[in-house]
Amino acid sequence: MFLRGTIFWFALLLGSGPVFAAAEQPVQRDYPSKPIRVVVPYAAGGPMDYIARMLGRKMQNQMILVVDNRPGAGGALGTDLVAKSAPDGYTMLHTSSSHASLPVITKSLPYDPVKDFVPITMIVKSVGFLVAVHPSVPARTIRELIASAKAQPGKFTYGSGGVGNVMHFAPEIFNVMAGTQLTHIPYKGVGQAVTDLLAGRIDLCFGPGTVLLPHVKAGKLRALGITASTRWSELPDVPTVDEAGVKGYLFIPWCGFWFPAGTPSQYVNHIRDEMVKAMEDPEMKRAFAEQGFAPAGSTPAEFAKTIVNEIEANRRLAAKIGLTPE
Repeated sequence: MFLRGTIFWFALLLGSGPVFAAAEQPVQRDYPSKPIRVVVPYAAGGPMDYIARMLGRKMQNQMILVVDNRPGAGGALGTDLVAKSAPDGYTMLHTSSSHASLPVITKSLPYDPVKDFVPITMIVKSVGFLVAVHPSVPARTIRELIASAKAQPGKFTYGSGGVGNVMHFAPEIFNVMAGTQLTHIPYKGVGQAVTDLLAGRIDLCFGPGTVLLPHVKAGKLRALGITASTRWSELPDVPTVDEAGVKGYLFIPWCGFWFPAGTPSQYVNHIRDEMVKAMEDPEMKRAFAEQGFAPAGSTPAEFAKTIVNEIEANRRLAAKIGLTPE
């Protein structure tokens, strides 16, 4: 069973997706001849920011990638900026599998997540999210967290990068499967959520190892579990959420790149090939593994299929757990 998405139900929904076409711009032979803006629709310091900057450094001899952080509306503001940009190959979106959850959680997006974009590649898959709590939270295991949360419904708060963000979906799935009522506090990015978690203004996060691991190792946060199917080599003593008591729980986010619809396919394929080549470098693999990522390197067609299927899977999931668009 081939898992491309954020939760295990997605594996059951992979099928044939429609093929999308759009009128393309004229092709520039010496592309790229100037810097490419990479719009990250979250605040600096999060996993997408890290991935984009690492790739930019590795690919600097082939092209210049300039990261432009545009946080807000759970990622919709920056995403819309790319959707409305000229399809000339010089503006690119870099975001997470939230791209497939925002259409489900938001009543009216100013863009179409499929028709307004050309997928380039799924660049990485996460090794899972860490479930990390502030030291003031007495729970030292997932089971203890569940017991405390059930005894005090709504008391414990979790932060996310915004409504519809993968950091929102992961704990909501947990709420349903564990029978808890953790309270959502949305932020404009991962960095802001973690800042408040470190300060004790919220109780926990389901978040990427990129950001949480250093704080766990420093003793500033306590990791109770990881949302993957196997333990993470960086924290071998931290069990999976499934092992820790929520049987069947699995949540594996991914990150990818898109161009605006109409961008020439030659540009799409060129950027994809250069990114995949960069990710094959042993030093890059090691650096990303340490941060909780595994290279994916899908083709544009494979990525397009994943996105369509995950949007549909998210719609079914939202109905199942009672999430309503806001």
